[in-house]
Amino acid sequence: MSRFSFSLLGGLLLAATACNQNPIASDAECAPAPPAAYTIKHPAWADSASIYEVNIRQYTPEGTFRAFEAHLPRLQKMGVGILWLMPVQPIGKLNRKGSLGSQYSIQDYRAINPEFGTMEDLRHLVQEAHKRGMHVILDWVANHTSWDSKLRQEHPEWFTKTAAGGFKPPVADWQDVIDLDYSRPELRRYMTETMAFWLREADLDGFRCDVAGLVPTDFWNKNRQELERVKPVFMLAEWDELFPPTFISRREFDPQTHLLEKAFDMTYALRLHGLLDSLGQGKASVALLDTYRAAESRRYPAQVYLMNFTTSHDVNSWDGTEYERLGRNALPLAVLAATLPGMPMVYSGQEAGLKKRLRFFDKDTIPWQDYPLQDFYTKLLQLKKRHPALRNGDPCSHFGRLPASGSPEVYAFVRRKEDAVVLTAINLGKQPHEITLAQLGPGTYRELFSEQILKLGSGSKVLLPAHSYRVYERLPDPDTSWF
Repeated sequence: MSRFSFSLLGGLLLAATACNQNPIASDAECAPAPPAAYTIKHPAWADSASIYEVNIRQYTPEGTFRAFEAHLPRLQKMGVGILWLMPVQPIGKLNRKGSLGSQYSIQDYRAINPEFGTMEDLRHLVQEAHKRGMHVILDWVANHTSWDSKLRQEHPEWFTKTAAGGFKPPVADWQDVIDLDYSRPELRRYMTETMAFWLREADLDGFRCDVAGLVPTDFWNKNRQELERVKPVFMLAEWDELFPPTFISRREFDPQTHLLEKAFDMTYALRLHGLLDSLGQGKASVALLDTYRAAESRRYPAQVYLMNFTTSHDVNSWDGTEYERLGRNALPLAVLAATLPGMPMVYSGQEAGLKKRLRFFDKDTIPWQDYPLQDFYTKLLQLKKRHPALRNGDPCSHFGRLPASGSPEVYAFVRRKEDAVVLTAINLGKQPHEITLAQLGPGTYRELFSEQILKLGSGSKVLLPAHSYRVYERLPDPDTSWF
């Protein structure tokens, strides 16, 4: 539901990167165990996962669980590990926006939106996803409900009130919802019990929590403990301690929410997303990627997960499509988001090369057009899934920047885990650039998209055309020992 501004110029810290800069460092240099405050134990199935956001309403002409279910084999083949379902509950009618309303205006937390199907349909979808090795998390809106919600009718005392005693939106622009009051212990118990209800009833694997930083962290910490009594869960927070959202003032923003310590496996990499937008538009130098990574490594231990993305339901509808915002750099930046440290996220329709803003409050089916980018995302997500050097939160997976002829538009790096190596290079500029790979030493590599074989010597170079990308995977070479 929330809206974040993604313009970052001038907002990044001016610091040199210091994180895992040596691409041939030994594994003895792995980062130490995380500080004691970080108690989250990620589910084992998440360490090589990518995440895929599912907009059930717009996914098919039917807009139902059953219709979406037919896409599971395709998404499994694509390499998706986690399916994130946008909210599935009934939507409020009072003060509704558009003809169908926002999926983040929850009318009844324990019911299914009849537009999507039934609880049995949702159960079947989750079961079929599990059969294919995928896990399913549900979008959870803990911060607010619709004006005509069941909670307002049954427990009006659980809501924040104006000075005159009336209900109020949490943010001025969100006129279709009203704010919940987490000083109420009864509300906290209800919310945790209801989330546990969905784990039991639908066998879900966790939650993506809307505007998580607006809900007290002590609630989330206790909530995680209680949910783990039902089953191990994966928790994603829509928040970024490195980036204040635009719907609150900087004075109101708390960069010390500590959401990743005891409550959440992952938060958004919103600051990185904003930087990608600036890079795509030629408004920033790639040197700021190093600045960002330095800020990230100072803030978090290596074991923390951050979610990398170029679009989402909010971004597509309100800020514009990838192709509006990033133009010819949309695919190079998608490659960057998929191969930088962090968990990559793909939004419904990216594999269709979606070039329209989906209406947020009305029916607007995705035009799939025979999935022109299906192979592109399959190669990226399958590489993420199988390659040891790209594991999520692995302190022994090393990151090293490669020189890029000093160009502010070319970024190249290597990620390595023991003998497994991935080299990524992108050119965001209008002119071709040549990069030298001397630091890598000799070896044999295969390019991910063209499958071209590259044999590196001491002075090997790669030519990057304008607005291009290359991803090389090192092949086993028993005659080469440069690690």
